[in-house]
Amino acid sequence: MNAFTKRLTVADLYPMKTNSLTVTMLILFLSCLPSARGESRREIRNLMEIGVPILLYHRFGPKAVDSMTVSTPVFEAHLEYLKDKGYAVIPLRQLVEYHLGKRRNLPFQSVVITVDDGHRSVYINMFPLLKKYRLPVTLLLYPSALSNATYAMTWDQLRDMKETGLIEFQSHTFWHPNFRKDKNTLKPVEYETLVRMQFEKSKMVLEKQLEIQVNMLAWPFGIYDDDLIRKAVETGYVAAFTMERRHVNTSDNVMALPRYLMRNEDEGNAFGRMLQGPTRGQIER
Repeated sequence: MNAFTKRLTVADLYPMKTNSLTVTMLILFLSCLPSARGESRREIRNLMEIGVPILLYHRFGPKAVDSMTVSTPVFEAHLEYLKDKGYAVIPLRQLVEYHLGKRRNLPFQSVVITVDDGHRSVYINMFPLLKKYRLPVTLLLYPSALSNATYAMTWDQLRDMKETGLIEFQSHTFWHPNFRKDKNTLKPVEYETLVRMQFEKSKMVLEKQLEIQVNMLAWPFGIYDDDLIRKAVETGYVAAFTMERRHVNTSDNVMALPRYLMRNEDEGNAFGRMLQGPTRGQIER
């Protein structure tokens, strides 16, 4: 036990006779030292207030051909930065467990990496780097495209990724609908049927094909509302994710947790500033 975690008297520390000046100086010194318990509480509070960044990627390649592609060199630079600066890349489920009160703490400087959709470049360009750096990633997939669309990964590729123990899989609905548009164009009963199918079928297919439990959801285009949240919860989802460039905070709705949509220009100092989130001064104001 640290000597300063319990109340000590001057007699404990100096059983021999001491003069009044020594006693006064010692008391002042002890009064300036925070208790270990108080410091721990302060660190936990700051972690909860600063939050944890969830990074959201989509596609990768030798160069950024569109706004949704992060070049392979930039992505590797991100991984190098995380490693060099001592960030702890954790699985998405650990953050959700912490948010739900099922996990007592998270590593210092936690970061989560997610990838939406299931583009084939994830297997070709990203996967080799994940194996090199041994970092966990969660893929949120819409299974209608898998082993079907030419741009998408195959089930065999996903199973190969699963074997490493680094990759986890969750839902991005069944075919990535635009719920806002569908709600305006479909009859209420048709819209209700569509939503239920998107949630249920994605969960069912992913669980069957990959032999996993699916209980998290990425909102297509970041679109959600109270009714969609209610239906997702009824289907068995315990957490869901949108797109908003800020850290996850414990005050956030677990069914609408923010993620940083990563761009190719998010590199160097810009990447570092994003990871840092709000400063201590901003928190205390």
